[in-house]
Amino acid sequence: MRFGAPVYRHTDPASWVAAVRAKGYRAAYCPLKVGADPAEIAAYAQAARDADIVIAEVGAWGKNPLHPDPAVRRASLEASKAALAFADEIGARCCVNVAGSRGERWDGPHDDNLTPETFEMIVAVCREIIDDVRPRRAKWALEDMPYMYPDSVESYQALLAAIDRPMFGVHFDPVNIVNSPQRYYNNGALIHEFVRQLGPHIASCHVKDIALREGLTVHLEETPAGTGRLDYVTYIHEVSRLDPDTPFMLEHLRSEAEYDQAAAHVRSVAWSLGLTL
Repeated sequence: MRFGAPVYRHTDPASWVAAVRAKGYRAAYCPLKVGADPAEIAAYAQAARDADIVIAEVGAWGKNPLHPDPAVRRASLEASKAALAFADEIGARCCVNVAGSRGERWDGPHDDNLTPETFEMIVAVCREIIDDVRPRRAKWALEDMPYMYPDSVESYQALLAAIDRPMFGVHFDPVNIVNSPQRYYNNGALIHEFVRQLGPHIASCHVKDIALREGLTVHLEETPAGTGRLDYVTYIHEVSRLDPDTPFMLEHLRSEAEYDQAAAHVRSVAWSLGLTL
């Protein structure tokens, strides 16, 4: 596994490599945006190869190919294709988004998100993106979510089988599918089962934490790594058994200092397991 997080204060490939190395990371988020100059893309891709840095993912965040407005839906689909093509060009492990919502908010809950009709829409969208782009290196991946497909091991397996494309990959964020007290208190077993069933397909992983707050009814809150109940011993152990280039990426923190603190926690757990991140 390759640990990584956002890095700061870089303006060119050399300073980007220096920033990643300064934190001891071996994986990084994509340093460029979709639509970057081809020469710049090539320079960063070469710098990553020379420095042995894995570009974990390109995000197609904010795009909703299930939006109720056909124009928004089509624009999101085309933007997703462009993002996947860019990820393939720069050599990222995957291009990732959530499946989308049947409502206005791209990553929000909706009455129709967890229906057979929406499942079939997701299958059609993913097939079109992969078939039109024909990526050679970067997989198109969906991040699991609490209130849209894929929301479980079983629904992810069903999507893999239905989409039936070798360049469709799994993006694992265990916090996002801890959506009940049962899963919260047994998240180690959930992580183990997810990796057991889907491990060969995992292209990248997100790293954060989760806490169940007091007060009715159920309030599950995302928190920084080390401040919640996620079973990091199991998470690190399971991911360490996958492809050694699998990225393990901190996200959603507010500052460099917060990332440093979260990284220290993750590394301390890894060290307790005899691993170095």
